[in-house]
Formats: sequence, structure tokens, C-alpha cells
Amino acid sequence: MKVLVTDDEELARTRLCSLLADIGNIDVVGEANNGKEALTQCHKLNPDIILLDIRMPGMDGLETAFHLATLDKPPAVIFTTAYGDHALEAFEANAVDYLLKPIRRQRLQQALEKTHHLNRAQLLALKQDDIEDHTRTHICVQTYDTIQLIAIPDIVYFLADQKYVTVHHTNGEVLIEEPLIALEREFSAKFTRVHRNALISNAFLNGIEKNHDGTHSVILRDCDTRLSISRRHVAALRKKIHEMGK
Repeated sequence: MKVLVTDDEELARTRLCSLLADIGNIDVVGEANNGKEALTQCHKLNPDIILLDIRMPGMDGLETAFHLATLDKPPAVIFTTAYGDHALEAFEANAVDYLLKPIRRQRLQQALEKTHHLNRAQLLALKQDDIEDHTRTHICVQTYDTIQLIAIPDIVYFLADQKYVTVHHTNGEVLIEEPLIALEREFSAKFTRVHRNALISNAFLNGIEKNHDGTHSVILRDCDTRLSISRRHVAALRKKIHEMGK
């Protein structure tokens, strides 16, 4: 059984590795100290199980689990946490195993024996049940030989075209298969709908221009592309620009 250990504290990783060695029949294929590194390691090493700390700086364990679920062969997830709060009720309700620190050998062995893969429905329920804000900090894109993580502040706009959405960011473009409406719900605080097929980043919003035919387009900072604004969104966008003082 191949296991990847993920925790931002080196002492915690060392203790988990020691416990796994005591249990036996476990191959610790790697360690990661944050969510980004865990994703890269999983893509490269294909572990059967990942021990995943919940509270990590940057990308936390819950977001990491969401991204892991998009892999072709996602590992089973066992969450670890030092906080015995109400969030654990959500994990239990959705049959997601967790280990409360300090972790005991017997409890770890039980978790390893009964763990299973998370499905998307369970992850969505986890996200809805937890009162903390788990809006993603990155968009994860898997290619044949790598994983690309795009930071949300680097995204200029999302543009839908049939089943795909183009993510235009400061370093290029990628395609994802996520509904635009789901992206709008998740990132409503940072992105604004300007058309049925487009969401723009508020941080890159620079103004509105009127075209010769009477239609309007949005001006985006550091971006030559002019996205169309549907008539129903023009007034709201003008109001947002005014509120932002642009």
C-alpha cells in the first residue's frame, strides 16, 4: 500500500512516517509540506492513500482534496487535524475518515483499513456543510504529464464555449470542464458576469467602451481582448465600476 504523507509541520510528518513503519506493509512513497506539493507528488507517484492535514497555509487540505478528485487515479484521502471542532461532524456524515492529532497507531491502522476514495458528491457535501470559506485559491488543470495550478488572482476572465471554459490568465490560457454558473457561484466576490458566456475578474476590470453598433465591451487591464457585455449587464457593470472608483 503506497502512502503519501502531507503536513506543513516536519515533526508531524516524521511522526506519521514512524507510525506507518510500525504498522508494516506500508510504502511511504513521499512527503509533502503543502497542498500544491501534494498534488504534484500524487500525479507523479500515484499513491493509494494520502494522509492530508486540513489546516495548512496557502492551499488547505479541503481544497487539495477537491483538486485530487479531478485526477484520473485519485488516492483515497484520510484527513488529519489538530482541531476537534464541528467541522469533523461533516467528515463523519459524509463517510470521510479523519485522524485527530496527536494520532495514535491503532487509530491510524483502523483508518488505513477502512479508507475509500472520495466521490464528487461527498466533496461537494463537505464543502457545503463546513462553515469556513473554502473557495479555491487555485484552478487545477491536469495534462498528460503534469498538473498546472493557476492562482485565482492571476485569472483575467472565464469564457464559456459549449462544454469547455477558457481560463485566460496572466501567463496564457487553459481549458477546463467546469460549468460557468458553478464558477460564478464560487467566485462571486471576485468575478462579475458580463455576458451569458463570460465572467471577468474585478481586479482586472478597467472600464466600458461603446462600440459603433451601439453594443458595449469591457476593457480589461493588461489584456487586448474586448469581451462583449450583454445589455442586461451594462448598468450593473457601470455601477460596479463606480463603486470601485474606476
